[in-house]
Amino acid sequence: MDISTAMAIHNINGFPFVTYTKESYDEQEMIKRSAAFYEWMNTRRTVRDFSDKPVPKEVIDNLIMTASTAPSGAHKQPWTFCAVSNAEIKKQIRKAAEEEEYESYNGRMPEEWLADLLPLQTDWHKEFLEVAPWLIIVFKRIYEPGDDGKKKNNYYVQESVGLAAGFLLAAIHNAGLVALTHTPSPMNFLTDILKRPAHEKPFLLIPVGYPMDECLVPQLERKPLEDVATYFE
Repeated sequence: MDISTAMAIHNINGFPFVTYTKESYDEQEMIKRSAAFYEWMNTRRTVRDFSDKPVPKEVIDNLIMTASTAPSGAHKQPWTFCAVSNAEIKKQIRKAAEEEEYESYNGRMPEEWLADLLPLQTDWHKEFLEVAPWLIIVFKRIYEPGDDGKKKNNYYVQESVGLAAGFLLAAIHNAGLVALTHTPSPMNFLTDILKRPAHEKPFLLIPVGYPMDECLVPQLERKPLEDVATYFE
């Protein structure tokens, strides 16, 4: 059944509204569920050692649609997700990314930045861009081209696309997969390789797949609650 026929439509100043209902829980259940979700999300890690095991396209479809449920300024949904499994395109992306990363690691990045990266043991080599079965490249839509040639505004684009990217990472974790948030700088080569229009700018490059059987990640600690939250009661 179409959702529009299942819900009563209300007219508010000429715009359609529907009644929204959300399941709720008692306090103990809320505490239990929120704690369980935190503990589960706390198992998420950024991974660079990917397996080339295939991931069904339907899974990627679902991940992208989940990301697209994120809130956005004026509900403009200013994002485009480009999903790449084509080996030749992945090869092109890796080559271009490594060219930029080589420059970054050999002169662009200040010594403090390089020192902060040492515990992660990263370098300009980005094999994962070819090994991972999928690359999801998130583009932010700076504006919308109108039929009349005029630009239509999008609002809070950076914030909106950042929220969608967060939803995407949670969805990837939920699917039993791993990801890496990769931001080669500059990223204009992604626009060229993927032939994106002028109103789309690359925001994030996310390899998605399974971890290798022998997958190593840095031993890191996340900040405790007292370091990330301030309460005013």
